[in-house]
Formats: sequence, structure tokens, C-alpha cells
Amino acid sequence: MKARGGRWIEHWDPEDETFWRETGERTARRNLFFSVLSEHIGFSVWTMWSVLVLFMGPEYGLTPADKFLLTSVVTLVGAVVRVPYTFAVAVFGGRNWTIVSAGLLLVPTVAAFAVMEPGTSFSTFLLAGLLAGIGGGNFASSMTNINAFFPLRKKGWALGLNAGGGNIGVPVIQLAALAIIGAGGGPRVLLGIYVPLVLVAAVLAAGFMDNLASVRNDTGAAKEAARDAHTWIMSVLYIGTFGSFIGYSFAFGQVLQSQFGRSPLQAAYLTFIGPLLGSLVRPLGGRLADRYGGARITLWNFVAMAAATAVLVTASASGSLALFVAVFVVLFVLSGLGNGSAFKMIPGIFRNKALGKGLEGEAAVAYGRRLSGASMGLIGAVGALGGVAVNLAFRQSFLSSGSGTGAFVAFLAFYAVCLALTWAVYLRRPVVRTPDGGAGPERVKAGLSRAEV
Repeated sequence: MKARGGRWIEHWDPEDETFWRETGERTARRNLFFSVLSEHIGFSVWTMWSVLVLFMGPEYGLTPADKFLLTSVVTLVGAVVRVPYTFAVAVFGGRNWTIVSAGLLLVPTVAAFAVMEPGTSFSTFLLAGLLAGIGGGNFASSMTNINAFFPLRKKGWALGLNAGGGNIGVPVIQLAALAIIGAGGGPRVLLGIYVPLVLVAAVLAAGFMDNLASVRNDTGAAKEAARDAHTWIMSVLYIGTFGSFIGYSFAFGQVLQSQFGRSPLQAAYLTFIGPLLGSLVRPLGGRLADRYGGARITLWNFVAMAAATAVLVTASASGSLALFVAVFVVLFVLSGLGNGSAFKMIPGIFRNKALGKGLEGEAAVAYGRRLSGASMGLIGAVGALGGVAVNLAFRQSFLSSGSGTGAFVAFLAFYAVCLALTWAVYLRRPVVRTPDGGAGPERVKAGLSRAEV
């Protein structure tokens, strides 16, 4: 492993077990740790408006529909910026871009600090929310970077840990808000805490992370990934898992206030539980996928999500707060598991496409890494758009009926589509089998080996 100035690593071959054991694993884990830290702060900044709206009482003059629209805008920007953030790693280097992307988080944090007071116009709040969306981009660049550091056999665990550590930024900022509200503090106290944390994340990335010279932007890979049907199929599945997680993270507290009449403090006591558990189990979803296959875990996860949502429809319609909160937390946990298993599927799908093309050994590994890295940004961006859909669905449901029941019915239908799609594309028994017991020719051509995905 040779390095040049600016902490660039010239040679990186994690699939070589000797290299991995002697030097690779230690370096990869170090980069993973500091990547998680930066992504964690990014998620907190991205989702800070899910907390700030709890502080915004009648004196702010915003309706529940206004608040759902505000969080929808924040989620939308976070989804869109994931695409350029994905390719920024190859342009600037993983370490270099982590420094830049962490430092950029100061902009929305300071902007929110400046506007958080009664009398501010709704359009100003929307503009500040637009800026907060850049925190959502950190996920895409972090996942692309860490994907390059780890061998295929470790990607489920590594990507799950990286994403889970980032996702946990959601409940952390919600817990911080709970403590501040409980102590009688205001939203600017919360925002003031995050300014030095942003600076710490940028400084630590500069001191301890590395750039991989082997990671280069490949416009051909981006175009090929965009043309591949599996990129868009996995995007739909990721809408079901991550779109649910981030959408519910923004909406949960607002639903508790608007439908169940909870105060800001009462809502804050409950909102962090689901995102916390959903973040913690994401690495478990990746590990289960490593062991049993990502498609199998993802399928049964959607079955469970559909069942939980059916119960939520009943709880919402009947006004049972205890049942509603308990099942909503279960749904958060399932979304976290599905996040880990779905992302594990991506490298395996493109590795199998390489094998279907007749590539072997390092050539197959390089092809799989190239396409999976390019597709992750697109999948992550489209998946995050699911969070926009969740908040818009809640907004429309409250405008139409004054409750979230209609939105939950729509979510139930979508989970049914996701489980059917997972089964039909990735698990349906092949008609013809190859001599090694794998998928038939039509599946090998499509890159769909059940053992890998």
C-alpha cells in the first residue's frame, strides 16, 4: 500500500486476503470510523427541521400542512444532492470531499439559527430548509467511499455500519432537542451545539482519513448504471426501506402533535425511539444479508412492514395512541433492517452481471465495484425521494381527513408492490439451472444469482 502527498493511497486491493489481513483492514476500519462521524453529523443537520418544527407553536403562524411541506422540501434537496455527492468522491478523493462536505454543514446550521423566531415568513423558513438538505448528500459520498475500501464479503457489514452510524444522527438530534425542551431552552441552543461539532468532524477527517487513487470518476459507468434495470428496481425497493425511515423520521413528531394532540415535549419523548432503533439494527440487516442473502431478508422484511402498516391503519383510525406508537416503532426497526439488506444486494447484483459477461477474478471484481459504486448514488437519491412522498402523503391526508390514516393505506399498498417485485425479480425459482446449482441462463444473463443478492 503506497501513499503519496495529501494522504492518497496508490495501491488498494481488498480482495487479496494477504493484503487485507496485513494492512487493508486496519486502514479501511479507520476510514470507516471517521466517515461514520461525518455522515452522522450530516444526518443530524439534514433532519434538524423534524425537531425545529416541534418548537414552532401557534406564534409562528404555521399550519400542520405548512410544516409537512417544509419537511418535504428539506427531504427533496437531500435526495437530489446525493447524485453529485456520489461522484465528488472520485473527483476530489474520499478524505478531501469528507472535509469539504462536513464544513458545508455550517451553512444550514447558521442559517437556521438566524431565522428561528416568530414573525419569520414561511418562504424564509423554506429557504433555510433548502440549505439543510445538503446534509442528506453526505450519505451518498460516504457510502461510495466506504464501498471502495471493503471486500465484497465484508460489504454488507461495512455499508450497514456506515449507514447505521449515519442514520443514528436522526435520533441523536431528537434526543438533544428533548433535553433542551425539557430544560426550557429554545431552538437556537440546539443549533449552537452543532456548530462546533461540524468543525470537529471536518478536522478529524483531515487528520485521519485517506483518498484512494484507484477511485476515479467513470462517466461510462454512470451511464451504464443509469441504463441498467437493476439500478431502478433497487431504487424502488430502497424507497420502501430508506424512504420510509427518513420520511417517518421527519413526520412522526408532527403526526403525534396533529393527530393525537401531543405537546412538543410529549412528542419529543417519543419521536427519537423509532429512528434510534432503526439506525442501530441497520448493520444487523447487512450482516443477515451477508449470511442468508439480501433478497431473502429484504422480501420477508417487506412482508413484516406491510403487516405492521395494516395494524397502523387500525390504530390510526381508532385513535389508539399506545398501539400507534408501539407499531410505528416496529416499522422503524423494520425499515432499518431493510436498509441494510437492500444495500447489500447492490454489489452482488453487479458482481453477478460481470460473471454473466464471462469476466473472472479481478476483472469481475473491478466491474462489480465500478457499477455498484456508480449505481449507489442513484439508488440512494431515488430512495430518499421516498421521504418526500411520505411527507406529502401525510400532508394530503391531513388536509383531506384530519388524520394520517389515508397515508398509511397508501404505504401499505406500496409495501405490497415492493415485496412482489423482490420476489419476482430476485427470488423466483429459475426455470433452468446451471451445473453448479446457480441461476439458469436467463438469470445469469440478467445478473441474478440468489446466492449473491
